[in-house]
Amino acid sequence: MKIPRRLALLALLCSAGLAQAQANYPNKTIRMIVPLAAGSAVDAAARIVADKMGRNLGQAIVIENQPGAAGLIGAGNVAKAAPDGYTIGGFNDSIMTMVPNMTPKMPWDILKDFEPVSLVATVEWGLVVPADAPEKTAADLIALAKKQPGVLNYGSGGNGSPQHIAMALFASQAGLNMKHVPYKGATQAAMGVAGKEVDAAFQGLATVTSLIKANKVRLIGVTTPKRMPQFPDVPTVSESGMPGFEFNSWFTMMAPAGTPKDIVHKLAAEVQKALADPEVREKLAAQGLTPRGTTPEELGAATRAQLAKYGALIKANNITAE
Repeated sequence: MKIPRRLALLALLCSAGLAQAQANYPNKTIRMIVPLAAGSAVDAAARIVADKMGRNLGQAIVIENQPGAAGLIGAGNVAKAAPDGYTIGGFNDSIMTMVPNMTPKMPWDILKDFEPVSLVATVEWGLVVPADAPEKTAADLIALAKKQPGVLNYGSGGNGSPQHIAMALFASQAGLNMKHVPYKGATQAAMGVAGKEVDAAFQGLATVTSLIKANKVRLIGVTTPKRMPQFPDVPTVSESGMPGFEFNSWFTMMAPAGTPKDIVHKLAAEVQKALADPEVREKLAAQGLTPRGTTPEELGAATRAQLAKYGALIKANNITAE
């Protein structure tokens, strides 16, 4: 069927207008939805990186925290946003690869409803206890928990959260029986440790670094392969009773599906530009974060691999979001 000349001209003009808009991107404020509470590790990383990116781009990137429902609501709002680059998501791998493996009826599909932008940083993790607790290492916690099966408890940011999965894996591998106490977010769980409401927790170091420095909680192990320069006297969990135990989480940038590829790649390039700044790297490291910076394609491949990995781990350890 022959397209009327007027419609063809209109389509051409619209196409030219879209191309011009993309060429001028960004020309207004960008909103980054973080489906996690303020003060969480991902929130801390998002604010550091978004601030530098905004200054480089000449347009602010405003963080909007939308916690709740294990991140499903906030992530869903990113998926439903206009795919124009002005609404993006700052996600962790719980939202991307853990929750989908524990939720039978997902309201969105991480592989179909989003465009990967970049794995911005990995959040390094640690095992914390109240500041005056007797445990000095992970081995001490294991010994105490084995002496008192079912007595010690641990906090998490909610059922199926990274804190829950980290401790469930730790307890499973060490043969421990510990009670799970879910909070409404990672920050609240950290404060639960500080307030002696719970005996221990795995936490992203960005969430608990200020509490460690203020002597509100004690860091008794890090989940990195080697000791961290920021905490040289703290042993790894692997060297202290749990050989081979490692755990970290992601801070990623995602966009709604259908966002133009040139905008996606521009954002990814701006992530790498921001991460190249020594001040940004120093701020991230101080919060227990390791700068990464990947291409959209690399993040897409990593997401697919992580989905399969956590699917197997969650099933093997019978971890549920209920």
